[in-house]
Amino acid sequence: MDRPPALRRLIDLPGVSDLEYRAILRRDFAEPEARAEHPEIDECSVKTLGLTADQAQDWPRPAGWDRPERLPIPAQVAAFEAEGWDVTDDKRRPLRVLGHFNQQLWLAIRGVAGSLPFLPDDDRPDPWGASLAAEAKRFRKR
Repeated sequence: MDRPPALRRLIDLPGVSDLEYRAILRRDFAEPEARAEHPEIDECSVKTLGLTADQAQDWPRPAGWDRPERLPIPAQVAAFEAEGWDVTDDKRRPLRVLGHFNQQLWLAIRGVAGSLPFLPDDDRPDPWGASLAAEAKRFRKR
C-alpha cells in the first residue's frame, strides 16, 4: 500500500525561510517593489528555481495556459497543494513572500521554464508495513 508523497514545502528551500522572516519584520519586504531594493530575493529565486520573478513574468506561456499565478492567494495555496507543494508557514498561513516566487514555481512545476530543486527519494519505512511486521513478530512468539 503506497502512501501519498509528502508535500514539498517552499519555506524549506534554501534561503526562503530567511526571506520570510524578513517579511515578517518588515511588511514592505513582501511587496513586489521590494525586489528592486533587495537583490537577495532574486538571488534566492535564481538559486532555487532557476529564474527571477521578472524573467518568469516575461516568459512566454504555452497555448492553453490557465494563468494559475493570477488566482487569489488562497486559491493558489490550494492549487499548489494539488501539485504537491505546501506554500504556507507552520501555522498554515500563506507565506508572505509567495508573491516573489509563485510565477517561477508555477513555470517550474509545469516544466515550462526554470527548474525544481532536487528531491531525494523518501527512504523512510512505510509505517503501515512496519506495524504489520511488528504484529507478525509478536504472533510468531505466541
